[in-house]
Amino acid sequence: MIGESFKYFGRGFAESLLATTANPYTGLFIGILATSLVQSSSTVTSIVVGLVAGGGLTLFGGIPIIMGANLGTSVTNTIVSVGHISRPHEFRRAVAAATVHDFFNIMTIAVFFPLQVATDFLGKASSLLSRIIVMEGLEAANPLRAAVKPAVGALTDLSGESGAIMLGTAAVLLFISLRYIVVVLRMLVIGRVERFFDRTLFRSSLTALAFGVVLTVMVQSSSISTSLVVPLAGAGILTLRQIFPFTLGANVGTTLTAMMAAFVTGSPAAVTVAFAHFLFNVFGIVLVWPMRTVPIRLAEGLAGMAARSRIIPLLYVATVFYGIPLLLVFVTR
Repeated sequence: MIGESFKYFGRGFAESLLATTANPYTGLFIGILATSLVQSSSTVTSIVVGLVAGGGLTLFGGIPIIMGANLGTSVTNTIVSVGHISRPHEFRRAVAAATVHDFFNIMTIAVFFPLQVATDFLGKASSLLSRIIVMEGLEAANPLRAAVKPAVGALTDLSGESGAIMLGTAAVLLFISLRYIVVVLRMLVIGRVERFFDRTLFRSSLTALAFGVVLTVMVQSSSISTSLVVPLAGAGILTLRQIFPFTLGANVGTTLTAMMAAFVTGSPAAVTVAFAHFLFNVFGIVLVWPMRTVPIRLAEGLAGMAARSRIIPLLYVATVFYGIPLLLVFVTR
């Protein structure tokens, strides 16, 4: 419905929107800020997929927003770690577990964002993957699109084909849908997972990574799955080195939401941007895994500062996820 709404806004609106995100730096910071505010990369990436499908955003303009969303979603972990603030030793371990995800994303963006701006390697790689996997049968074999098309058509008629009303309605439905998917799946899955959360799930790095992928696919939220292990780290049940591969798996698992949204649109460009999200995380794992001691030590260093001054994590969140992105959005525009 988000994609459909842009067909009724007119050419002028689409051009102004494209002009806003034509600068990839602006797109990156918008992705960080928007995801930090809604605390859901699934929401932001689904919206980006809808914009690309509707022609309101180019593939090249959408990929930086996806990159920013990858970092913005990890703010939830640090907020969760503040729950341990009254117990110094637990707080230190929790902050380290929360922020190791941040440093992985920051390192990945620092390497791949300039490369993407210069070469559009993610756009090219995801386009190739889209052609290999989807090819030309997307529209014909799309049961998800067939399922939602009648509802979209009915809501379009009720809105009087008003792009603004359709976009607003679609955004509300998107937030409600993702909210209750998370609530329902959390009741069904998380309670069971917690009962079996022991060291056997983290007996090796590959097991932890696979578990991160599977759990995040099940609950459709990397914020939930990664935040779940923060209290376990704070309690000393899991170590930072056990948690790190789990967070990488969660990053990959959360890309499924954008893929589902993309297949619904029936747009090859939307599918391509969803694959770009997936490849960005896979390439990030390949890049950072051999030097995983770097994000781990950075997280431990920040946690040590937090142990000495408990205001540090709050300043860190306010600066990295809100202050800097907000400032740079205005500067780069």
